[in-house]
Amino acid sequence: MPKRINMKTAAGSVIYPTLFGAAVIISWQTGFLHKLLKTDEYVLPYPTKILHIMHENSDKIMLNVQASVKVALLGLLLGSLIGYFIAIIATVFPKYGSGGLTIVSAFNAIPIVALAPVFINWTKDVSEEAEVRSMVAKVLVVTVTSMAAMSVNAYRGLTELPPFSDDLMKTYAAGKVTEFFKLCLPNSLPYIFTALRVSVPGSVIGALVSEYFAEYIIGVGRQIRENILIAQYATAWAYIITACIIGIAMYIVLMIVETIALRKRK
Repeated sequence: MPKRINMKTAAGSVIYPTLFGAAVIISWQTGFLHKLLKTDEYVLPYPTKILHIMHENSDKIMLNVQASVKVALLGLLLGSLIGYFIAIIATVFPKYGSGGLTIVSAFNAIPIVALAPVFINWTKDVSEEAEVRSMVAKVLVVTVTSMAAMSVNAYRGLTELPPFSDDLMKTYAAGKVTEFFKLCLPNSLPYIFTALRVSVPGSVIGALVSEYFAEYIIGVGRQIRENILIAQYATAWAYIITACIIGIAMYIVLMIVETIALRKRK
């Protein structure tokens, strides 16, 4: 019986968003959305025109996609590792380490649009090449935005242990180090994926926004900005759709990895 409920829930989580998306695309293509929003075809091009532009400029789009994905993945990896390390410090040294969680959470409250220009200014002397300077600044922005979710969730996983598990470890005369590696670290694994569910979309957003202010003109976010400035709205929409695809694709990959990694826990 529970399996049937899970299957229905899973099917509903796919079918309903798909139907809603199809309804939006149909109303968009038929012009109903233009009437509803009181806009014209130039500002809001039809989906077929956007797809045509994406096909014609596929090589250029892929070049910018690679740049944006590289920034998002590097920043996500670095931010997650630092966040997890902060969680470990807060677990092992709760008196001193818990302050790190507060600081990271405070950093996360800073808007990306305010953070990106600051990092770009800080990294202006990193290299003589604009590409390297921009890359470092963008990765740092994504790193900062990815740390908070990982540190807070990993800390919960390291400290909120199953009932009586700590007593069981003491029964077996397990030391603090053994308890940490055998109990705390494995218990934090589901919490890591909970953090990544937040950090993966956030890393894409952080990469795109940081590209708006970057010195080196490359990336999906920068192309959205450049094409809007010159009123090439159809091309801008092509990159907006591309950005959505990047976010969805990365999230799907995360779900697949999570299913494989946690299949023995279910």
